[in-house]
Amino acid sequence: MSHNKFQLPAALEAAIGHVQAVAAAAAQRVVAQLADPGPVIPSPAERAAMHVAHTDLRLKLGSFTSSLDQTLRARVADELAPRHASHRTLDTVSWETLSLVEDTELESRMLADRIGQAISHACEVPLRDLAMYMGGLLDFGWADEERNPLRPEVIGRAVCAAIETVTDDADARKLLVREFGQTLSKTMPEAYATIVRDMQARHVKPAGLAVRTVQGPGQTLPGVHSGYDSLRQDLQSTRPGPSDYAPMPGHFAGRSRGQGPSGSGSDALTQPAGFGSSGSGRTAPRSAAGARPGSTSSGGGFDSRPAGMARNTADAELISLLRRLTYLASRPGALDTAPLAATSTGGFGATSTRSGRSSGAMSLGGAAASAPGGLGYDEGVGVGGLMAVNLIRAHREELLQASPGKLDHMVIDVVGSLFDQILSDTRVPPQMARQIARLQLPVLRVALSDSSFFSSRRHPVRRFVNRIGSLACAFDEFDDGPGKELLDRVRELVQEIVDGDFDQLEIYTAKLTALENFIAGQSQAQVEGTGAASLLENKESELRVQQRYMAQLQTALAPVSMPAYLREFVSQVWSQALVAAARKGGADSDLARRLREAGRDLVLSVQPKGSREMRKRFLMQLPALMKNLNEGMKLIGWPEPAQKSFFGQLLPSHADSLKAPPISELDHNLLAKQLDSVFAASIPGSYGDIPRAEHAAFAEAEIEQRFSPEEAQQVGLVDESAVDWSGEIDIDLSAEAPEEAADSTDAVPLDLGVDINLDLVAADPAEPSRGPQLFDHVRLGFAYQMLLKDQWQKVRLSYVSPGRSFFVFTRGRKHQETISLTARMLARMCEAERMRAVESAYLMERATARARRQLAALKPAPSRH
Repeated sequence: MSHNKFQLPAALEAAIGHVQAVAAAAAQRVVAQLADPGPVIPSPAERAAMHVAHTDLRLKLGSFTSSLDQTLRARVADELAPRHASHRTLDTVSWETLSLVEDTELESRMLADRIGQAISHACEVPLRDLAMYMGGLLDFGWADEERNPLRPEVIGRAVCAAIETVTDDADARKLLVREFGQTLSKTMPEAYATIVRDMQARHVKPAGLAVRTVQGPGQTLPGVHSGYDSLRQDLQSTRPGPSDYAPMPGHFAGRSRGQGPSGSGSDALTQPAGFGSSGSGRTAPRSAAGARPGSTSSGGGFDSRPAGMARNTADAELISLLRRLTYLASRPGALDTAPLAATSTGGFGATSTRSGRSSGAMSLGGAAASAPGGLGYDEGVGVGGLMAVNLIRAHREELLQASPGKLDHMVIDVVGSLFDQILSDTRVPPQMARQIARLQLPVLRVALSDSSFFSSRRHPVRRFVNRIGSLACAFDEFDDGPGKELLDRVRELVQEIVDGDFDQLEIYTAKLTALENFIAGQSQAQVEGTGAASLLENKESELRVQQRYMAQLQTALAPVSMPAYLREFVSQVWSQALVAAARKGGADSDLARRLREAGRDLVLSVQPKGSREMRKRFLMQLPALMKNLNEGMKLIGWPEPAQKSFFGQLLPSHADSLKAPPISELDHNLLAKQLDSVFAASIPGSYGDIPRAEHAAFAEAEIEQRFSPEEAQQVGLVDESAVDWSGEIDIDLSAEAPEEAADSTDAVPLDLGVDINLDLVAADPAEPSRGPQLFDHVRLGFAYQMLLKDQWQKVRLSYVSPGRSFFVFTRGRKHQETISLTARMLARMCEAERMRAVESAYLMERATARARRQLAALKPAPSRH
């Protein structure tokens, strides 16, 4: 089929265009590099080749781009064209049809392969991702890197063909191939990643990975046996029965028989995609080191595949096994009961009660650990007290067979032990533990591919698991109400992970965001039912307006001469009265007008009065001024002691103004007009121009005075005076679970003898669970212990105002009580350690700390010699 008659999908057209743009940019970069070879002085022959290559490529960049476009599209079209099997045999071929391949053709292919290999070595991970999306876009049914129309081999041949149109000089061609290979190896990883992101934006559904069996005589010709036949042994413990062949959501599109990946006509694709097979569906068991029987690593001779291909196949087999086990474990009730109980050390070192020895023993720090206390445990051995099945322990042998080496085996054992600790953690409710248990194999997949899972608290998978555990701690029941809503939402998110590409970290970040959004919405709805949210937001809005208006008055009155105490009173206290009057009756009300005039007259009252007319006017206005001042102070509830202190300073200032050198009538009138404009300025925030997240910083007493007794009772506002701050805290809640306080950043580093690190990095500190720093780390939906009325009470943070001025906690099951704290009150509670987190450490950190202690106990004692 001609490529110009072949209609390509829009997503593939966009991908081709992106590759062309990257190759064109690479050509311009090669031109620049050839013009300036750098500090290395080439030989005369190299200089000549560089000159020819630079000149030809610079003059023929247009030809290069045009040829690349045509060649790349033609090769992509050829890749997608139907492939018909040839039925010709050697006896039907005449000698006239046979010809030898010319040396130039061989050299051209060799040069193209060099470019393809340079790109391939730098793009292993992006190519694996792209193969999945190409499989879904082109309906291959599975992710096949060899059928990816934009694989490095295709791009290499297109670039090489374009180079041939640029120059006829053989040395110049070789030089250009080298330069293009080096340049594209640096730019194509990001190009492939961009193509994947574009396909994601176009909602292309990725295909699952499937194992491609080795091709050979035993696979294609019936009745012919060879060494390939030894590869077809079942992973019997994971081979599903007839009832297990139901399609897995998100991973299987219906296909007819005879359309499996190998074209063998089997029913392999009647089971969920990625369930471990194409063709016969059989793979060979692995040794403890992860090598195939008969491979080059074990001394055999029939598996001659390159190491990278073998590794990719092994990775595909492992993903296939993980998907199969995850699907089977997702059936209703599959995780409700733990496996057979047996003697165990609680994770590491569990020994088989059937054989009396530990299976899959690993070396720890160079010493054998095959006795009780080694790192191996046998299939089917359970840990007492687990709230769900430990799938990694139950299927350990199959996982070891499908994983390639010692490091992966260690990761399997470590993650298995972590889930022993997670599924036996008493702080996690059993209902939520079973949902976390469904993530065992996805978490294992991430841990096998990303070593930072063990050492970074900020890892998306750790954060998602931790958040589920922490949110569950805040509820006492999950049969109905908010607890059931949370359980249902977590079940949905976990199912989406299980059905999706659970080896992609982005999916965990997205689900964590979805979970936090759900908690925010649920908490908001609960608090709005009591009216607390709207009341507190209105109060915070008043505080923000007041704060803005205070700053506005301070700036406007800066040039005006007045005593410091009066400047502070007008900007900080009288500004509250002006805002309250405007909110009560409007900016044009009589009350607001009189208080604005009182502010102007107050400032003028302390100015020098030399003339008799000015003194007479002052004495006539003084009674009205004092009346309006008292009315404004009463409006905002300013305390009487503060009022007495203010008037005690104001009266002497009035007396001094009568004795000071006089100012002219003109200056007095100009000052009066200036003050009129200051107090006539509109109050900010009337039209919603103040951000809702702007924090309003006021003294505690000023905030509490803005609540009437009825409003304070409605929101459960805790008054600072209601707490006995001098009382001693005689109960130490941290003593209930001392193991939670263990922080692996403070522990002695472990040397496991392999490249795996359980020590959390010091640059990623743990979040505080108590003390002053807790104020900045409280999280919506989390549970805390609060000391109120001489009793420790378990509360749940249900609402935080947009500006973090108010925090609302709830307690109780059926009849919930609302407890509201101002920001300053909460900070003081944290400083006095009258509020602490229920968890001293997150779930993953608790599990890791216990696993580290087991590892430390299992390490062999250092030799004395």
